[in-house]
Amino acid sequence: MGIIKKLASQTAIYGLSSIFGRFLNYLLVPLYTYYFSAEEYGVVSEFYAYAGFFAVLLIFGFETGYFRFRNKEEVGKDTAYSTALWFILLINLGFLSVIVWVNPWLSNFLHYPDHPEYVLCFSLILIMDAIASIPFARLRAEDKAFRFAGIKVIEILITVGLSLFFIKFCPKLYADNTYPLINQFYDPAIGVGYIFIANLIASVFKFFMLTPQLLGLRWGFDSTLFPRMLRYSLPMVVIGFAGIINEMLDRVLLKQLLPYDLSTNMKMLGIYGACYKLSILMSLFIQAFRFAAEPFFFAYAENADAKVIYAKVLRFFVIFCVFIFLLVTLFIDFFKYFVGPEFRSGLDVVPILLLANLFLGIYVNLSIWYKLTDRTLIGAGVSLCAAALTIYLNIKWIPIYGYTGSAWAHLIGYAGMAFVSYMLGQKYYPVKYDVLRVLAYIGLGLGIYLANLQLQAMIHWPPGVLSAALLVLYLLIAALFEKRQLKAG
Repeated sequence: MGIIKKLASQTAIYGLSSIFGRFLNYLLVPLYTYYFSAEEYGVVSEFYAYAGFFAVLLIFGFETGYFRFRNKEEVGKDTAYSTALWFILLINLGFLSVIVWVNPWLSNFLHYPDHPEYVLCFSLILIMDAIASIPFARLRAEDKAFRFAGIKVIEILITVGLSLFFIKFCPKLYADNTYPLINQFYDPAIGVGYIFIANLIASVFKFFMLTPQLLGLRWGFDSTLFPRMLRYSLPMVVIGFAGIINEMLDRVLLKQLLPYDLSTNMKMLGIYGACYKLSILMSLFIQAFRFAAEPFFFAYAENADAKVIYAKVLRFFVIFCVFIFLLVTLFIDFFKYFVGPEFRSGLDVVPILLLANLFLGIYVNLSIWYKLTDRTLIGAGVSLCAAALTIYLNIKWIPIYGYTGSAWAHLIGYAGMAFVSYMLGQKYYPVKYDVLRVLAYIGLGLGIYLANLQLQAMIHWPPGVLSAALLVLYLLIAALFEKRQLKAG
């Protein structure tokens, strides 16, 4: 259990910083949803959907490629790092040139002809985040979790502070005209654009904090290593792109496929985007786990007990994910206050989205088979099939069921990815996962959630008491099962 505890501690460091930082960021959701209408917030949801796609394209899979090649003796850690960093830097400078050139046309195409600054700000955020991904990967690989976490938290603190300043205080100061200096840089017409501006300034600060890692460019570009890294990493772009289709495409399609006028479609998009935020605890844990687990999986692969450890990791991962599912769904009457009243009509999709993210996390665990066996092309094929299924279901269901159809498409897409990845993994890199126990924990979580829905109408206890009792029941059952498992060896 020692190695699992080490992985858990690394996940905790990434997780606590992410939870703390994201929680601060999460507090912006009430700010946005109380100060902006659902239609205005739909703009933010739409741009973040686009951001997901471009984030994958601008990193080119070299984050994972760096992990794969840094441990090879014939390459060297510094060479792999500088080669990846130089490539990502050049790609992103080229992307910036294209955006500056096409910005007027692109802003008009997206129906924001009066706000070309939206596109430019968001593009700069994407570029700095993409370049920063390689230095962050190096920090993860070198177990510098505290520095990684510190930079992330500072970035989010700056974002939160500037968001409060631009959205809450500047309009009041501008209206009162008590500080004429405000009139020099604040323009109410920019509106939700200040969300992007706050993020951009925070990204600039993050970039400067990573300066010691960016100096790694001096190690140069290895033209012999680069083709090998590119061949390994390019399928990761397809995998990442397909993953973003599963995660983000619905917010692009909702605007186009909902059977209402553009204003109502944007309102529905805003409601769905805000309710999606309520599944953020699951997303945070998966992200923290991935930060810790990806370098761990590569580094531990040569150990004799690697497959045994990977199986145990998945089991404990699912236990914790089901706990998060129950925490949010059982206490949804408390979590709902994080969004404005106008947005609460979409709360029914939250359990579906939480389950979808649970299966995404299972897929993250299972995906080691193609990363460790260099079969990234097959992994890309799995992701493309799942993306095609998600697209089909969204196109079919959005006009009929609205954003609820999108939520179900999420769940089916991720569950399908996890199932197919498991089957292929058993062929190419067989790990004896405790499938029955994993499914039992998921079934237990669903059973407790459904029981809560029935019992709430029958037992009129004070708010939260029944939910707390059911959550403790789950923990006790899980602890009992795991105690027996440990005794059994």
